[in-house]
Amino acid sequence: MAWDEWDRIKADSSAQMRLNQLAPASGGGGAPDLASTPAQKKAAANAIEKHLEPDTKKAGDTAEESTGAAVREFSGKDGEGWDTSPALKKAHEAWEKQVKALMGRLGSEKSALRNTSILFQNNDSGVAVRARQSSSLDKL
Repeated sequence: MAWDEWDRIKADSSAQMRLNQLAPASGGGGAPDLASTPAQKKAAANAIEKHLEPDTKKAGDTAEESTGAAVREFSGKDGEGWDTSPALKKAHEAWEKQVKALMGRLGSEKSALRNTSILFQNNDSGVAVRARQSSSLDKL
């Protein structure tokens, strides 16, 4: 490797990332829409409960009906159906599992958002109790 090539590699790598600087004034640590206050967390949990969960369930139900109809249409009445019917059924079963997993994830995220302030409050209370415990030196 020639020295000029090494200098070019060093210059390229230093342009990619620098860890010895503060984040820019515009931010840089996290997403700008991160819900960090209790009110924002409550609003996010309510959005999951009032919009995302019902809309996801509604979309799942709609797909259930239309896919079921397509499976019935492609399956032959006399047992001689198209290969599309079992393939559609199998794809729908996989999709149904994904929707179920998404609904579970939405529920756990909603619960986590609602419980975060309680967890922090309990943690703060525990620290306060331990900090207030009397020491054997206090009795002297």
